[in-house]
Amino acid sequence: MIQTTIADTLREYQSLLELLDDAYWEAGTIQHKDMLYDIISVLSQEIAEINKLNTQDHHYPYEVITEGMRRLVPKLERLDEQREDVIQRTQTLTDFRDLLSSVLGILEAQVQTL
Repeated sequence: MIQTTIADTLREYQSLLELLDDAYWEAGTIQHKDMLYDIISVLSQEIAEINKLNTQDHHYPYEVITEGMRRLVPKLERLDEQREDVIQRTQTLTDFRDLLSSVLGILEAQVQTL
């Protein structure tokens, strides 16, 4: 399996973070907001750590940096199962579905290499 580069992963994570931020503000219940906030927090930490890397190294294969990312797959899968209830806007839901498979592919590849 070909690993994605740091640059590609960063782009996917930032896109997902933007969608999750939209979903957070669109969520109708505190429980849904809490679920989204938890995922946003973990993803934000990973993005912050990736941004600390030298941009000249962004062509290297991506490896998970923060411990929270290792536990994010079940949370994203649970969100995917509940996406119709959690994500209210049609555009956000459509974009989320398209992007989630890519992000899960990146994360599952990392879990398999551990």
